[in-house]
Amino acid sequence: MKLLLAIRSLLFYIGYAPLVALFSLLSCTIGYLLPLPWRQSLATCGNLLIDHWLRLSCGIRVRVIGRENLPARPFVVLSNHQSPWETYYLQRHLRPVSTILKKELLKVPFFGWGLASVKPIAIDRSNPRKAIREVMEQGQERLAAGMNVIVFPEGTRIPYGQYGDYARSGAALACEARVPVVPVAHNGGRHWPARRFLKYPGTLTIVFGQPIATADRTSKDVTAEAERWIKQQQKGLASE
Repeated sequence: MKLLLAIRSLLFYIGYAPLVALFSLLSCTIGYLLPLPWRQSLATCGNLLIDHWLRLSCGIRVRVIGRENLPARPFVVLSNHQSPWETYYLQRHLRPVSTILKKELLKVPFFGWGLASVKPIAIDRSNPRKAIREVMEQGQERLAAGMNVIVFPEGTRIPYGQYGDYARSGAALACEARVPVVPVAHNGGRHWPARRFLKYPGTLTIVFGQPIATADRTSKDVTAEAERWIKQQQKGLASE
């Protein structure tokens, strides 16, 4: 069984690496000739192909629940973080979008160059005060420009079955900009564990919750509501 998983996982990476390199290169070269929304669409074509290749090579299918809950106007997403998968999926399906990520990623050849071209909010995690200021300033700029903002409040990938503490910066941004928060839960780490080679077949589920209003509310209150909902959904997915 493990041998078969290893063969299928190797097959996935044989297709995955060229896709990342190709679309990152396209995005940071000819992509700059395009308006940002078109550039994001070009860059995330690779994300879409990665999803299809994951299904074909590793037998991982995606089930989406609650997509109708996504507001028409800009919003802040708070999502649990388990795997590379959710980053690819959300960047493709929530565009125009800006993702909060660590600055070090932008230095990775090809991949980082492509990331930089789609206008993320890159923060210095070694300087928390500066990072919060960057999130608030750049986040409000992105929202005002009609972009959604993706935040992983756990700050790092948490292994499947475990739960991290939630930072309040994403909710603080939403409260300050007076836009809704959309909580997102998934079990991506069950099928594509972070920092692991093997991929596991099955149905990967992502759930979009009802928007959480932020007007006249504190970031602490909004974060707590989103965290409760996300963790409840995670526990439900784990029992399936």
